[in-house]
Amino acid sequence: MKQLVLNTELHKFATCAEFAQEFKLGGGDLIFTIKPLWKTYFEPLRLPVRVIFMEDFGMSEPTDVMVDAIIAVASRMEFKRLIAVGGGSVIDIAKVLAVSSGRKVDELYDNAASLKRSCKFFILPATCGTGSEVTNIAIVNRTRLGTKMGLVSAALFADYAVLIPELLEKLPFSVFAASSIDALVHAVESALSPKATDFTKLLSYKAIETIISNYEQIAAKGKDARLPLLDSFLTASNYAGIAFGTAGCAAVHALSYPLGGKYHVPHGESNYAVFTGVMKNYLELKTDGEIAAMMAFIAGLLGCGTDDVWDELEKLLDVILPKKPLHEYGVTKEDLPQFAAAVMKTQTRLMSNNFTLLDEARVLKIYRELF
Repeated sequence: MKQLVLNTELHKFATCAEFAQEFKLGGGDLIFTIKPLWKTYFEPLRLPVRVIFMEDFGMSEPTDVMVDAIIAVASRMEFKRLIAVGGGSVIDIAKVLAVSSGRKVDELYDNAASLKRSCKFFILPATCGTGSEVTNIAIVNRTRLGTKMGLVSAALFADYAVLIPELLEKLPFSVFAASSIDALVHAVESALSPKATDFTKLLSYKAIETIISNYEQIAAKGKDARLPLLDSFLTASNYAGIAFGTAGCAAVHALSYPLGGKYHVPHGESNYAVFTGVMKNYLELKTDGEIAAMMAFIAGLLGCGTDDVWDELEKLLDVILPKKPLHEYGVTKEDLPQFAAAVMKTQTRLMSNNFTLLDEARVLKIYRELF
């Protein structure tokens, strides 16, 4: 059984200037990022690099139309190294860009098994949630199919993942909250996956411990308490990314994708919207095994009984990011069976990692409970 996959060299610097100096950024480099990050951290360095800004093509999470437009622009540029600096959307787009060779999104999905990269690839995460700096998955909203889907290929692994806590300092609290909850979901789902190993669980459980302990400090001291904790949040996100890169994510992500695809709910927030609902339904089906170990561990962190774990965790998370029922995002009752059917049809890769089997009726039940 595969124990741990890490095909990316991992680096950490205190500042972007240190990174630029160490890797000698220059004329053969293309940076793909957003304007605030460029203006704050890279423009003052006066680097002779090419730049593409995601905002020039849209501010939503990646769609096939948006990514196709970016590929068309990048294919007219010459570069030897691609450097992605940003959150999950920037990273997902950059992964697709790195293997595109001018081809459009639909063609890349159709040929995922044969994708190759022709440039060196760096990822600098600017949130503490994606973890995808060390994974081989990119998520794109395939508008022509009406759902988000993962593009999976060994060619999507970055050559270098670079952790720079400085990049998180100006992150709005709402973005910080959604992204760090996403990292917590990654850690929980990867630990419960049937593909989890002793190595991945070591990372998953450490990420859970770090994030929950940090949340308790923020809940006690206020939002600014996160600032000295950014390095640890970024590291925990990376732990979770390595873990789910091997063990995979599961139903939480699968059920969140129709919500994000149709109503454009940010990825971390859409995961949070269904997170504890999925966990409670797992428990209705199976109470022993890894979920029992997980609940005992979290109960120890929260100082509560195991029977109260998911409710108490949700109370803590609500301090960080208030949870909404699905109808507040615009979801209708008519959407729910369509969402459930889409999950079973298009998210088989994720649903195969579930802690226990969830059929379409169970998925619909979860959606109705969260509605």
